[in-house]
Amino acid sequence: MDSAAVDKIFLAKGRPADNPLIVHLACSTDVSRVAREVPVLARELMQRFWPGPLTLVLPKQKDVPNQVTAGLDTVAVRVPNHSVALELIRLAGVPIAAPSANRSGRPSATTWQAVAEDLEDRIAGIVCGPPTCLGLESTVVDMTSTPPRVLRPGGLSIEEMHSLIPSIQPYSARPELSRESLVNSPGLKHRHYQPRASVMVLDAETLKQSDFVLNSKSRRSHYIGLTHPGNSQAFQTVLVCHDAEEYASRVFDFFRQADLSKADLVCCECVPEVGIGVALMDRLRRASHS
Repeated sequence: MDSAAVDKIFLAKGRPADNPLIVHLACSTDVSRVAREVPVLARELMQRFWPGPLTLVLPKQKDVPNQVTAGLDTVAVRVPNHSVALELIRLAGVPIAAPSANRSGRPSATTWQAVAEDLEDRIAGIVCGPPTCLGLESTVVDMTSTPPRVLRPGGLSIEEMHSLIPSIQPYSARPELSRESLVNSPGLKHRHYQPRASVMVLDAETLKQSDFVLNSKSRRSHYIGLTHPGNSQAFQTVLVCHDAEEYASRVFDFFRQADLSKADLVCCECVPEVGIGVALMDRLRRASHS
């Protein structure tokens, strides 16, 4: 892995140096190139869920650049479930350290057009492929703790992992962990996922209240959720998704479209925190923080 190339990632994104990157592999057999230990439970997760939206935190090999891991003794690794990404890694012939293709703090890019919006004048090229399927980032699981712990909820739910690891610890927004455990996953420490517009996360009942509707009329407001708000005319744009999966796949692009239309408020409906809803609510809460 090229340390100079890794430095360019942080420069292009404006990414803080203490925010580690995920190392992407072409296949699970390559994990020993970057991790010095792979527990049995980690191998079982790899066999079941790779390629896919699962990142495992493992003890790193000494030749993994410190810039990749923010100076920590662990490395986050995954095999993506995307034909173009896999072919790029195979052609490179080495594991590739890569974050989401957006400016640091902005909503993650789910289309190549969003990548161009954030990074076109800061990177050498863009692969023009189809939009991402899941929309949200991978689930990060710390395999160096006993029992393993979800550090970042994502495209793979804890319910799906329970059959292999019944004792796996769920994600907590306020975990009682050491500083090292808190920062060995991307997306935990710094401002993330925020559009330029303000974000409000509201339940369905609040959205139906007349005083909220009246107050929102004076603002350039946009809405995304699973049910229609009380008065759709109060919003410039209303996107009602069929289920939490569609909501998760479209929310970052919706944030970006709201910014393009110079919205000053994005209202997001809460969803039940089960399955993909855990990751979706995590992103919405982070986006709503000033």
